[in-house]
Amino acid sequence: MKRSFKAILCIVLALSLVIGGFSAVGAGAASDIGDKLTHVGVSLLEGIIRGVLGGLDLIIPDSSNFKKVSEYSAENFYSGNDEWLNEPADNGSWQLGYAKASLVPDDILDKNKDYYLGGFMTLDNGMNNKVEEVIDDMQIRVIAVDDGSVRGISVYGNVDCIGFCNGDIQLVRKYFKELMPDTEFASVNLSSTHCHSCLDTQGLWTNQFKKIFGNMFKSYLPFLEKEKGVNQEWLDWAAHIMAQAMKAAVDDMTPGTMTYAVKTLNKDYFDNRNRKSCTSLCTDMSRFVFTPSDEGKAPTMIINIAAHPDVTGLATSDPVDNGRQLSGDYVYYLGETVEQGGYNFMFFNGAIAGIYYGRGLSNDGQDLERRYMQAMRYGHEMGNIALNLTNTYDEISANADWETINREKAAGGDNYSLWFEDWEPVEERELEPLFNVKLKTVPILVTNPLMQLVGKLDLVDYQVYKDGINKYYMYSEIGLAQFGDVMVAMMPGEVVQDLVYGGGSLTAEGSFKGKDFGYKTVRELFGEDTIVFGLCNDAIGYVVPDNDYSLGIVDDHYQELISLGEVTASSILKAYAELADEIA
Repeated sequence: MKRSFKAILCIVLALSLVIGGFSAVGAGAASDIGDKLTHVGVSLLEGIIRGVLGGLDLIIPDSSNFKKVSEYSAENFYSGNDEWLNEPADNGSWQLGYAKASLVPDDILDKNKDYYLGGFMTLDNGMNNKVEEVIDDMQIRVIAVDDGSVRGISVYGNVDCIGFCNGDIQLVRKYFKELMPDTEFASVNLSSTHCHSCLDTQGLWTNQFKKIFGNMFKSYLPFLEKEKGVNQEWLDWAAHIMAQAMKAAVDDMTPGTMTYAVKTLNKDYFDNRNRKSCTSLCTDMSRFVFTPSDEGKAPTMIINIAAHPDVTGLATSDPVDNGRQLSGDYVYYLGETVEQGGYNFMFFNGAIAGIYYGRGLSNDGQDLERRYMQAMRYGHEMGNIALNLTNTYDEISANADWETINREKAAGGDNYSLWFEDWEPVEERELEPLFNVKLKTVPILVTNPLMQLVGKLDLVDYQVYKDGINKYYMYSEIGLAQFGDVMVAMMPGEVVQDLVYGGGSLTAEGSFKGKDFGYKTVRELFGEDTIVFGLCNDAIGYVVPDNDYSLGIVDDHYQELISLGEVTASSILKAYAELADEIA
């Protein structure tokens, strides 16, 4: 899809540039005319896209599952703490529990089963990403956290997958509630690593063509049940496993202390690959460490960076790496390194729209036979960085495997880079036992005709609400947590980083529509050190600034095609502004 749209775009832009070239009597005038013609071409392409998709929407009837906006009720929703504390409770103390579990079924390689990987479906893998090989694992990792204030425990699960729709998260919460009916919880949260090489949890990368055309036919015969995108048998089994892991984390809770450190890494570890208008690039690694009072229990390390885990799942021309390999990508190997260091490992991805991991520094010029080996090297390097944020160069060097380093340095030549060269440690501070959390439901008007079509065909587990003739809404969740003095925005979907940190796409000069975004960023609302737990409690696609939204710039704005629409960002930021007022 992306390649075909690129081809159309190139034709439109080429015509615009040719016409603009005839007017090149003055540099400024030519530039202005070229920009205007390009803008016209992009707008024309957007009109074509909207016309084609909108036409399909018109002939496909609404799903029988659609409800009226007036019928909305937040099921299995946790709103957080009733009271937002400004200081720790008397005799308060950190309590944290940890658990993890595998979500890979025993019959994963059974050719008669419908197990597909979520993240890529391209011509390179024959439009077929049925699992053929298991390289490592697909896991859920869970922490349960409390500050001793008796306001309810909060649970955070993070899954190696492309993302979970809110409807499926509600199912996990339901099963969890059944396991622990007598325990009070402030929040129960589920996020994803956004891994592109684990089982499809959204239903958009399975035997898609069969389901699309089959569900189109069934749309006119409402007595026939449409085929869901996700393998429902596996999903129900996995939801039970996730709920059990959440219970195990709660049962594991123990008192201890919490520390926090953050380090800005070399920007070459991260790559803003395909959204040029987004000028911010967060290269921070944030690290929480919970140390139990019981010396017999392992400490837990919580890592937060922002980068797509998308390397292993991308098919290549090599038949061995055909994109059908199950792997947790770099997150798995980051965890492997942290666990070898004596810690439990928890991970949260950040605001990752358009942000991928740069592998040059970690590949080190080595001859790597398989793509997963690149993910392995990056993950191991990130793990070593996480373990050593507060250590000096001399301390790291004293424990380094210099035999391996020297061998790889000889093989990599000028492309080799020692990860701790010129290393500067950062300070780690203890966090007072203060944990707050608040969540809100957010109605989002769906203006993207492609997403309207996906909803009508019941391809993903979204509950769609209708207002009037042709206004479609979906309800998502936003949240804010406070770990000591560290503010954490729990954001749905893949968020453009400018919306968090500020940047060019929020300005009239840097945006496609030529006007300001007009809403405060996350850090303007909650402080310049606020971090993001992305894809949290809902996978709603990309969250793009309203003023920079265009379905016609598919070259580096393809995110819009997989977004609910042009008011998604403003809906979310307005809800955060309301939340900021509530806790002020």
